[in-house]
Amino acid sequence: MEHPYMTEEHHLFRKSFRKFLEKEAYPFYDEWEENRIIPRTFWEKMGEQGFLCPDLDEQYGGYSADWGYSVIINEELERVGSGLVGIGLHSDIVVPYLSSFGTKEQKQRWLPECAAGKLISAIAMTEPGTGSDLANIKTTAVLDGENYILNGQKTFITNGIHADLVIVACKTDPNAVPKHKGVSLLVVERDAKGFSRGRKLNKVGLHSQDTAELIFEDCIVPKQNLLGEEGKGFSYLMEKLQQERLIVAIDAQVSAEEMFNETMKYVKSCEAFGKPISEFQNTQFKMAEMAADIEMGRVFLDQLIARHLAEENIVTNVSMAKYKLTETARKISIECMQLHGGYGYMEEYKIARRYRDIPVASIYAGTNEIMKKIIAKNIGL
Repeated sequence: MEHPYMTEEHHLFRKSFRKFLEKEAYPFYDEWEENRIIPRTFWEKMGEQGFLCPDLDEQYGGYSADWGYSVIINEELERVGSGLVGIGLHSDIVVPYLSSFGTKEQKQRWLPECAAGKLISAIAMTEPGTGSDLANIKTTAVLDGENYILNGQKTFITNGIHADLVIVACKTDPNAVPKHKGVSLLVVERDAKGFSRGRKLNKVGLHSQDTAELIFEDCIVPKQNLLGEEGKGFSYLMEKLQQERLIVAIDAQVSAEEMFNETMKYVKSCEAFGKPISEFQNTQFKMAEMAADIEMGRVFLDQLIARHLAEENIVTNVSMAKYKLTETARKISIECMQLHGGYGYMEEYKIARRYRDIPVASIYAGTNEIMKKIIAKNIGL
């Protein structure tokens, strides 16, 4: 389908990036899944070719591209496999906090290395006892002279093992009323005293994407690593969630498209009772239903991307897309596995991996229950 926001330059960029992935990602992805991590060398190759943080200003290592280039990168990475989601998180979720709220000194210190793939970033919001309820996080930071003393734990942190920079949501004023006004963001660097990594978490899916627990025990963070202003962390998080959730919706849509295409090839080639299973009415109806859901999802998503590129506030619509497209992709994974029969349960078939990878999309970046709450509030309930 032709994306309405794409120009000829975008199409040329996509061809170039696909060629890069055909050489540097597709042949190795199964190995990365087996090793449960993507090598840093791949990040560096992405950076060398200009495929990280393309919308950054040129002075910081980007090329001031519109966000359509980031859409292409996220789409093509998802076609390789969902385990590459950490790259999109780095370029389009974490780095924008630094470019939007960082000081000139912070930007000069960190952004060029982020664009080069030398520094890998993460954002630490979720805690063992606190998921979507960010106002009630327990991690604290107390200013002591020239440093903050950071204490707490974070979990389910994407890029947690590789991360050289971690934006940590913490309470600098635990007594603030309302509670969210006590939240601030600190940037913790890899070698910070008192910072350690817990387990690399063993997940149902997204095997090649490193997810970890992070531990801060009297962690010393220089006060110049405060991102933005004290007490404004919650508002910064809310401001950036639109793009984060849009990326999740993009990945879910692409995953659904890939599952459909794989299943189409399978039902045409597999025979039962002397004919391809694509000729059975049940198969045709199931494929027709999925095709309709995918087409409607793509049309809705593309107009949201165009509106996001135009810098419109579309929080309600993005919440709808994040909820609906992730649920649709999960449903399609079940239907596609069923149409594959016993082969769908075998690791050598791509549908098995997609079936494992897609469920978490309805959980991270705010659960789909939170999305429904946002939608309900914004439509006047």
